[in-house]
Amino acid sequence: MQHRVIVLGAGYTGAIAAGRLAKRLHRDDVAITLVNAEPDFVERVRMHQLAVGQDLRPRPFSEMFAGTGVELRLAKVTGVDVDRKTVAVVDADGGAGELEYDTLVYALGSGWHDQGVPGAAEHAHEVASRPGALRLRERLAGLDAGQPVVVVGGGLTGLEVATEIAEARPDLAVALATRGGLGDWLSDKGRGHLRKIFGKLGITVHEHAAVTGVEADRVTTADGKAIPAAVTVWTTGFAVHPVARATALEVTDTGRIVVDGTMRSVSHPDVYAIGDAAMAVGPGDKPLRMSCASGVPTAWQAADAIAARLTGGKLPNTPIRYFNQCISLGRREGLIQYVTADDRAVGAALTGRLAAVYKELVCKGAAWGVANPTLGLPTRRRRVVREAVRTGSVVKASA
Repeated sequence: MQHRVIVLGAGYTGAIAAGRLAKRLHRDDVAITLVNAEPDFVERVRMHQLAVGQDLRPRPFSEMFAGTGVELRLAKVTGVDVDRKTVAVVDADGGAGELEYDTLVYALGSGWHDQGVPGAAEHAHEVASRPGALRLRERLAGLDAGQPVVVVGGGLTGLEVATEIAEARPDLAVALATRGGLGDWLSDKGRGHLRKIFGKLGITVHEHAAVTGVEADRVTTADGKAIPAAVTVWTTGFAVHPVARATALEVTDTGRIVVDGTMRSVSHPDVYAIGDAAMAVGPGDKPLRMSCASGVPTAWQAADAIAARLTGGKLPNTPIRYFNQCISLGRREGLIQYVTADDRAVGAALTGRLAAVYKELVCKGAAWGVANPTLGLPTRRRRVVREAVRTGSVVKASA
């Protein structure tokens, strides 16, 4: 009987994990099912580009996983029963179904987070999803010259959104409102370059301005200041998919699944969580931040750990660490901030056109890894060994 592996979510982490498992495990022994609501891959790190009118290359899963042995199930996940080891889904035609698993890889990711700020959900736009980016695209296209656009949030996404809009639409009055200082986590060189580009693009920066309310034509800050906004774009962080919180899995107060160093749930050994859905610990015992930079290594780690446990191999022991933060500042400028293993900025930073090219190569490389899930690795499809039914641990190696 085949060991049933179900991967929930086909973003960067889920798609990479499914492909890596297909490369590691023998098809006769394992059935891998990838469940996703959309039929093609979404390059989430490019949603700010989509929002300003740029078209992205379509990447259908039917082509990406053709011949890999991975079965694609187009459906929305509505629930997971970790005691019965089942996943409830609703197919595109509205029909409900249930999938049984032996090993589950939870990669449902995250969406935008309005932080409970009054009016944000009703009036602000988000770029954490393709539908959100497309709605913002339509709204921006309808703005007349001189109208104000306010980006709320000074993290990586906020910086990329503000500069992309300002470069694509220099006729608009673009502003950014950030709770702290502009790029205050960057090195001196990084902050200096960021301020230079913001000045060149004419972006107004409201620093130490926590937004406490959003209306159709303005945002309000904690000190009572009203900032005009024909369009407000909300980029203050992410909230994980709610399914995990409704299960018996051990999760944090924000709904992230608590995992060990192999991305295995600490409460349910048949479940692995990767990407934004996982509360994984990196160097310095610091939680990994929600990002593609964190997510892809967790996918590698989980896939290799699952393969090792199923085949009697050696568990991976590769620490997940950071090397840099890659920020696009429009299409012609960028900033690569080099960081310590635990994500603290160091003095070195790459700036200018070369940094923009570097960031573009990173984005293309991540998409290539998803679009070619079984390439780039040596073929080592190993046979699955008999497992202990109760614990899932390997008890005998195959001949």
